[in-house]
Amino acid sequence: MTLPDDGARQQGHGLRRDLDLLEALASPEAQRAGELGVVRLAQLTGREKSQVSRALKALAEEGIVERDPDTLGYRLGWRLFSLVARTVEDRLARAAEPVMRELSAELEETSHLCVLRDQEVLTLLSVSGHSFRVHGWEGRGVPAHCTSAGRVLLLDATPDELYVRFPALADDRPRSEVHSLPELWAKIEQTRRDGYARVREEFEAGLVGVSAPIRDFRGRVVAAVNVSAPAERLGDRLDTAGRITAEAAAKVSAHLGWEARPEPPPAARLT
Repeated sequence: MTLPDDGARQQGHGLRRDLDLLEALASPEAQRAGELGVVRLAQLTGREKSQVSRALKALAEEGIVERDPDTLGYRLGWRLFSLVARTVEDRLARAAEPVMRELSAELEETSHLCVLRDQEVLTLLSVSGHSFRVHGWEGRGVPAHCTSAGRVLLLDATPDELYVRFPALADDRPRSEVHSLPELWAKIEQTRRDGYARVREEFEAGLVGVSAPIRDFRGRVVAAVNVSAPAERLGDRLDTAGRITAEAAAKVSAHLGWEARPEPPPAARLT
């Protein structure tokens, strides 16, 4: 006879064994190889191959892991990444909102929390300096190459990654200072040097903005804090606003576990 407590313990053991498999698939070895086979996973977790195979099959059915039909190797699956992405964005918004409210109150302008989606910048959250949120920009995508938030969000990109992401730059923003990938790379390098990006009426006539990077515990840029406003209000204090926005973004980064350190020099130059 199996008592309820025994059943709960068995479920707990099963969950821990599944987590061991996921940890192995997230290991540096798995990341370098792109996948791991059943035999290697059994070695890493200290389990029988048949047990590992059954567990992986169940996880694959739920989308938690994926099996390559050619190599038969396993890697972390789409559903796990989807869950993690939603969790990270929720944590990001909760960490950023109070800092953004302070920023907006200091500058007396609305601030935005932005992430990169393909070639566009998507606004997750907009906050005013008052005790309410502003929803006009939330969920709206704008071109990355001609916005300060986009240039911040591309700070980790290599020249090769820019070529892949932007096979062709749309030339529908005549006021933009970026019409080619070398020009975009130059703006990214300037952003890296300054610690923030600024744009004067490149995206829209009469609109200026500054943005600064939010980094996760690894130091990767995961979002940008942006402040945009009419040029008549913010245009004369863009650099001051940029420095203040960078300080606010650094506070959010600290909440996510990032300890600031000097930026390394760029590894390559786009020509």
